[in-house]
Parts: sequence; structure tokens; C-alpha cells
Amino acid sequence: MASVVGSALSHSGSCLATSRVHDFVISSSSPIARASAQGLSKSTFGGSVQSLKVQHNAVKICVSGSPTVRAMADANAEAPKEPEFYEVELDKPYGLRFYKGGDGGTYIDQVFPGSNADVTKMFTPGDKVISTSAVFGTEIWPAAEYGRTMYTIRQRIGPLLMKVEKKYGKREDQASAEQLSKERNAGAIGEGIREIQIKNYLRKMEMKQQREEELEEGLKSYRAGKYQEALEKFETVLGLKPELRESRVACYNVACCYSKLNQIEAGLSALEDAMEAGFEDFKNIREDPDLANLRASPKFTPLLNKYDEPFINENAMNAIKNVFNIFGRK
Repeated sequence: MASVVGSALSHSGSCLATSRVHDFVISSSSPIARASAQGLSKSTFGGSVQSLKVQHNAVKICVSGSPTVRAMADANAEAPKEPEFYEVELDKPYGLRFYKGGDGGTYIDQVFPGSNADVTKMFTPGDKVISTSAVFGTEIWPAAEYGRTMYTIRQRIGPLLMKVEKKYGKREDQASAEQLSKERNAGAIGEGIREIQIKNYLRKMEMKQQREEELEEGLKSYRAGKYQEALEKFETVLGLKPELRESRVACYNVACCYSKLNQIEAGLSALEDAMEAGFEDFKNIREDPDLANLRASPKFTPLLNKYDEPFINENAMNAIKNVFNIFGRK
């Protein structure tokens, strides 16, 4: 195996590094909403208001007293919606991009226009993948772990059946951004925004640390020849919203793993993702021994030429050499 480097910014050789109380909530924390809540507390609940405070970007009124008061609060509470699911069968290329959610699950990140997924008119960014077809056959596997689910999706032989939970466009990774926008538009730049900003920063740092840890674990597994384990780690890095430079390194590592596992189609797909993300060390791609199985595919050269188009290619250079040889003869 070629040398392995644990840095996401550099590479060498093959695999790369890089008391009776009821809560009543009004869903806004703007000054107008707070004033409305205060008025509501006097007119509706009278002297039964126990406290009023802003919590989780909402005005929260805690009331106590008679069952009637509690019933009024219950009547105003929004009932939780029953989960809604749908199933779709797709052929490759699927036209979907995924990300790893805070719960470790697999979520739809993007639906590419005109793709097989887009044609179904079913997928919406933010929807959660519940289960998928197994790598082959008719068995259905739960999408419990992001890395393993991505492996299954890439490796699937034949049409892919997916069971998905509809989230109606509500993405867990964008909720904070929407709340920020609402508060700014309402002119309430204060405690709520600061709380969200701190939460976003901590989440960003947490994801960065997770990416670094998954990358390091993946590299250790790769060096030990445990390519399946390494693959799942590198796929997890890609699901943790990596920066572009991290993405191209992780995609290249995924391609190396698939090549070692002799999974050619999945490997070429990952290699294309790497080049699409800006990986431009074409000399390494042509010479890396860990990509030998991919280079043996007739699809390799056309794929590489799609991204590496030098002004003077090898054939042109040979033609020029022949011309000079002719004129150089006596």
C-alpha cells in the first residue's frame, strides 16, 4: 500500500488525511410577541400566572390553578403530527446528496435537478432515510448508521428501494438559521440570537472534532488493511458537512477503499466526487497503486479526461516527437 498521511490538507501516495403547572408556549420571542404574551397572561389567565419567561426562543407561560385553566392551555397547544412516510425505488445515478443528522441518521441534503430522484417529485431536502434495500437482493436494511447506510447505497446492485420520513422541508440543520432570520426581521437582536449563535458555534466545533476523529480512525483502519471499516469512517466524514478541502480528501479516500475492495462502480463514483470537489492531483490518480483496480476499468480514462484536459495530451506529444524525428534524419 502506498504511504498514508493523516492530514486533511496534504496527501502522499494513496489514502489521504485531511405543583400543578402547565406550560403554554407562544412560538416567537420578538418584543411584540412578548407584549402580547403579557397581555394574554392578564386577560386570559388572570391571577393564575406562575411565571413568564423566554425559553428556547419562545415565550413560555407557566400557569397553575384549576383544571379549567389547564384545559385552556391544553387546547392552545399544537398537537404533534403523525409521522408520514413514503417509499421510492430509484435507478442509478440517484441524484441525491446526503448528510449525517444530529441523531446519527441519514438525511436528504440535496436533490439534483433533472435527476432520477427529482423526476419522482417525492424527495425534499431534510427528509430522513428510514431504511433502504440491502446491497443485493430484496432484503431491507434499517438506515441506523450513516456510514453503513452510505456504503449500502453506493454498493447497491439493481434498483434502490428507500423508505423515507417526510419532514416537509424542515431541516434540523437549518432551524437555527430560520429563527435567526425571524428575530432579526423583528428587530429583536438580543438574547435569543446570542443563544442561537453560541449553539451554532458549538455545533460547528463539535462537527469539526468529529470529522477529525473519524478521519484518524479511518486512516488507522486503512493502514491495517481493514478497508470496510475505513470506508464507513470516511463516509461519515462526508456526512458531517466537511469543508471543500476536507470533502475532496475524504472522497479520494473512499475511492481508494472501494478500489481495494474491488468495487469498481462505487470507486469510480467516489473518485468523480473527489474531482468534482476540486481534487486535481491527476498524476497521483494515474499512479497511485491503491487505485489500480479502478484504472483497469475501461471507464477510468474517460472519467479522468473529463476533468484533466491538458492543452497538449500524450498523443499530441507523440505526434510532435515523430515530426521532429523526421526532420532530424539525414
